[in-house]
Amino acid sequence: MSKRTESLPTRWTSHALNSGLIFSATVAGVRRLPRVISYGIGWTGAWLAWQLMPRTNDAIASNLEPLFPAESVSRRRRRALDVYRSYTRDAIDFIRALYASPSENASLFDLRPQDGALFAELLARGNGMILVTAHWGNWEAGGILVSRQLHLPTTVVAMAEASPTVNRIRHEIRSAMGIDTIEVRQSLDTALQLRRALSENRLVAMLMDRHLGKDRVAVTLLGRDAWFLKTPVLLAYLTGAPLVTCFIERVGPGRFRARPGRAITVSREVPRDQAIQEAAQQLATDLEERIRQRPECWYQFYRYWDAQRDEFPGLT
Repeated sequence: MSKRTESLPTRWTSHALNSGLIFSATVAGVRRLPRVISYGIGWTGAWLAWQLMPRTNDAIASNLEPLFPAESVSRRRRRALDVYRSYTRDAIDFIRALYASPSENASLFDLRPQDGALFAELLARGNGMILVTAHWGNWEAGGILVSRQLHLPTTVVAMAEASPTVNRIRHEIRSAMGIDTIEVRQSLDTALQLRRALSENRLVAMLMDRHLGKDRVAVTLLGRDAWFLKTPVLLAYLTGAPLVTCFIERVGPGRFRARPGRAITVSREVPRDQAIQEAAQQLATDLEERIRQRPECWYQFYRYWDAQRDEFPGLT
């Protein structure tokens, strides 16, 4: 694997909004301050980030080009402010939810009865379940949904954060919710850990929209070629565990809408590579629908499309 590919995960996570100092201060402040004051600080902080992070503004403008091809670059840079403000509101509501009372948590999510029943039905098959989401909306709040509201045994698969402080806090948060964490590239037996979790009929949650080196499968997203992570789809193929997309959308102060998608079973009636690609494309199509509806909720703070081409020049 090239040195350049090895450096990719750092590019994902090393932005100012994800620094140890800012993350620690945000968690401490939001725990203590009234919601309205936290929102006010977050609103101002997002504006400051927009003023002080021109390279990140350019990256967001580039990422949004397929959605707004007729807009000028400066107009798309202005949209970066909407992204920062959405991101800070999501972070504030997630942190507050972590320390909410059981009654407050009960009203946190707009979840239809049939959606909760879907999780129970799929886990009743005994193969576990692979819940896939993306860097869209409040994916971290999904941990509260599955652990505290649905009471499902959950394992989260995550990339280590560039900041050790951020990484430690995220581990502590998941542990407090009763969620196990498996960090990729930290152990040679990661694949065995994942298969073990599914054999124990656990829900395994993974982000799918960023590939990791050769762990990739080609998809089309927003009319462009991209790589998605191959592991969740391959695991589903090997174990028979169903794949389900689930996106968490903020709909108001301290309120989220959770809408799991249809269950996807990776076909065994076609060649393996074809089956994996077709299932991955279904996941990409689900994500594309969300991005088109709420582009300000797509949290990619590096040049997403350039990363696809830079690592694999054959991808256009």
